[in-house]
Amino acid sequence: MVATVPPVLANGEPFPTRFWLSCPLAHRRIARLEAAGGVRAADARAGDDAAFAASLRDAHARYATERDALLPRDARLAPRGGVGGSRGGVKCLHAHYAHHAAGRLTALGAEVAARIEPLDCASPCVTSAGDGFRRDPAWSEPALDARAPSPDAGAHGS
Repeated sequence: MVATVPPVLANGEPFPTRFWLSCPLAHRRIARLEAAGGVRAADARAGDDAAFAASLRDAHARYATERDALLPRDARLAPRGGVGGSRGGVKCLHAHYAHHAAGRLTALGAEVAARIEPLDCASPCVTSAGDGFRRDPAWSEPALDARAPSPDAGAHGS
């Protein structure tokens, strides 16, 4: 469901996103939350709720520390922010959920999880392909998905 990404790609390009959400069902459900204004709402909440803002700052700091600890000692990269490369606030609900799903429990990730789980797929979305993994062409999501707003509920929020 979540792939870990190195902080520097094979071509030398810095990559700020440590955890990449690969589950199509989770991605679709979170996109619906974002389309309904979920990023803007979480960002506004960070401005109004000191405890929530502190939890975001903590999540960003832990994310950056873990990612940057993997950099080669001689790497000279500009600061790349926290969750999903954000320098503060909320950039993307997908990144916060992936961070949470990777076992780094965060308040916002847990809230997103509560809105989109269970991920009750009819079949696995990823299967082993011997030397790697591939998306299962037989993957399908449950027929009715009432957990998240419809995709036409508003503009994308990230």
